[in-house]
Amino acid sequence: MPVTMPFPLLLALRYLRSTRRDAATSFLSAVAVAGIALGVAALVLALAALDGLQQALRGEILSRTAQIEIELPPGVDGAEGLALVRRQSGVVEAQELLRGRGWVAANGAVREVEIVGYSARLPRSFPGADAGLAGVVVGSGLAARLGLRPGERLDLVSARPTLSPLGPIPRQLSLAIAGVFRSGRTERVDRIAVPIAEAARLLPGAVPRIEVVASDLDAALDLADTLRAALPPGARVLTWQDLNRPLFFALRLERAVMFAGVFLIVVVAALALVADLALVQSAKWREVGALAAMGATGRDLGRAFTLLGGMLAGLGSVAGGGVGAGVAWLLDRHHLVRLPGEVYFIDYLPFAASPIEVLAVVGLALSLAVAFSAYAARRVALARPAEAIRR
Repeated sequence: MPVTMPFPLLLALRYLRSTRRDAATSFLSAVAVAGIALGVAALVLALAALDGLQQALRGEILSRTAQIEIELPPGVDGAEGLALVRRQSGVVEAQELLRGRGWVAANGAVREVEIVGYSARLPRSFPGADAGLAGVVVGSGLAARLGLRPGERLDLVSARPTLSPLGPIPRQLSLAIAGVFRSGRTERVDRIAVPIAEAARLLPGAVPRIEVVASDLDAALDLADTLRAALPPGARVLTWQDLNRPLFFALRLERAVMFAGVFLIVVVAALALVADLALVQSAKWREVGALAAMGATGRDLGRAFTLLGGMLAGLGSVAGGGVGAGVAWLLDRHHLVRLPGEVYFIDYLPFAASPIEVLAVVGLALSLAVAFSAYAARRVALARPAEAIRR
């Protein structure tokens, strides 16, 4: 049984083949297809680079951020608040914390640090150190700069001095280093962890906090709502999203601006496709008039040129999506884009081309090109047979 095609599709395929024999039309078609392919490939590659960089940054930040941190209101005892939190369903781990600023003095050097006092075990925001340590834990970066090693002693000086008749007296403790954790390259202030008893001596009057660990990041968001309802009024329940809200907003804004800027290449290429269709229409104007005189409706003729534009756009979009995803995969697999590690927090630029994102970009580019093609095909749909044949 012979295969029949709709008339608009058959006519679009015929004009697609005939453009190869016309040098001017063929060149303009190639420019339009190449432009769309270039725009889609550039957009896929830019989004892949941005996604890879943002994933690395999010991972770096979230590995050193509490899933949930609770600031208890004045008058609420930390032990009572901790017991209340531990009774809630979904809490994997919870402990009391104290935070404050101070200085570390060792080997003739002084560095400003954030002091974190922990009550049970080393918080997960201090990766790479033994969770069972009960002593001072310093970051690898601070240890390297000051020449510190486990077992050596350092002096901790609080930013809150003791007031006396003779004036303010610094609060100071000499403690042994129990371990070293991996400090992140994104940390602007060095951190150290000390047992909460020593932290309370250095940080009198510090607001008690509770760090809560859930099964995962999404579960932490659901658990935060439960904790807000269970805790007394005035308690602040901050999730990992709240603690990094400015960063996440900046990442979303950067993504939107990047997408809008690179997508302009696709828009310009789609306009070149409109010019190509106009050239094809001019070359086939008499034929269009003859088809209209033989009974072809303006709607069918308009659909034919819309399909022609869609075919050209489809070739460019699919080719561009494949090239962009392939280049992103190669760059990421072989770490071809190297970065200076002493400047950035990563040694190479990662690329993460999501299949869903690639399909979305291809679909968006194709939809835009088809819309432009439909606009260009309106001239054919309104053509009068007699006038077209006389030309």
